[in-house]
Order: sequence, then structure tokens, then C-alpha cells
Amino acid sequence: MEETFIYSVLVRWGHVLFGIAWIGLLYYFNFVQTEYVKVADPDAKSDVMKKLAPNALWWFRWAAFFTFVTGVILLYYLQVLATTEIVLGSIMGTLMMLNVWGIIWRNQKIVIGLKEGDAVAAGAKAGLASRTNTLFSLPMLYFMISSAHSPVKSYFMGTPATGTDPGYLGLDFLIICALIALIELNAIYGKMYPVIASVRGVITSSLVLTVVFSGLVFYI
Repeated sequence: MEETFIYSVLVRWGHVLFGIAWIGLLYYFNFVQTEYVKVADPDAKSDVMKKLAPNALWWFRWAAFFTFVTGVILLYYLQVLATTEIVLGSIMGTLMMLNVWGIIWRNQKIVIGLKEGDAVAAGAKAGLASRTNTLFSLPMLYFMISSAHSPVKSYFMGTPATGTDPGYLGLDFLIICALIALIELNAIYGKMYPVIASVRGVITSSLVLTVVFSGLVFYI
């Protein structure tokens, strides 16, 4: 029992630690580096792409990966209570991790010169996925925190979260999943809309999305 408890604490600690590194770097890329590169002199921009970006991207993608791995361990091996909020937060977190490895890193390799290709097109794809992850980040973090400290619902998809009977898919859950899917499809196939194009815009949009998602869970 004591060994399991220690293991649980270590995995939770690792999940939070890796998550801090991941989201911190996500915000660094979106709020600091991208904005700097827009106005930097050519020599300074080249130096960033050759020396700074590859190192930052290494920490970024592996922090995302280990945040995901420790989250899976918490959910499936340590049997964390799978409330509606935890499931929704996990869905967004998983999509964010897949965006890092499947879109952002694949295209950033072209941007920083590690792989041949159209750097302008690759940069646009990586930028859209990165902005999408920033959009997801606040509602994801909100659900993860509220589920542990002040859950909006102690139910998982309509019935008490016993871990054995998931019950039916609640309307709030289905609506939020549909909205998440639409946002993710835009990250893959769509375009950069003005509401997420600027730093102020994506922060505001993420806050609004958090209010909308939490309102749906609370009121429906």
C-alpha cells in the first residue's frame, strides 16, 4: 500500500512537472519567440532558428510526450477518478500532444533547416497548430484543476463515477467534444482565423472557450 502511494505521488509530481515545462514552452513560443522573430533583424532571426529554436523544440516536444505518458499512467494504471472534467481535459491534452509531434515538430524541422521543404508553408502549418494548442490550453488546465480540487460534476458521462459504470454520454460532453473536434479539424485542414492570430486574440479566445466549456458542464 505504501509503495503504491509513493508511486502515485511520484507519477503525479512528474505529470505536473512535465506539464509545467510543456505549457511554459508553448507560451514562450507563442507569446515571446514568435513575436520577436517577426521584428528581428535577419541575422538575429537566423541565429534564433539555428541555435535557440532547435534546443527549445527538443525540450518542448519531450515535455509534451512525458506529460502524456504520465497522464496515461495516472488514468489507466493508478485508476484516477475519471470524471467528466478529467476526460475532457485528457482529450484536449492528447490532441495537443499529437499536434506537437504530428504537425508542429514535423513542420518546424523544415522551418529551422533540418529537413527540406517549403519553409513558409511549413511555418504556417506549425503556427496554426501551435495557436490551436494555446487555444486549448486554458480550458484543458481548467478541467484538470477543477476535477481534482473543486469538481463541477462528480459524474462521468451521466452517472456516478464509480470507475465501473461509465453511463450514457451526457449532452454537455457531446457538445464539447463536437466543438473540440471542429477546432482540431481546423488545425489540420483549416486556416489561421483573426480570433487566434494575435497574442491578445488567442488569450481572449482561450478564456472565452474556458467559460463556454465550463458553462456547458455546469448548466447542462
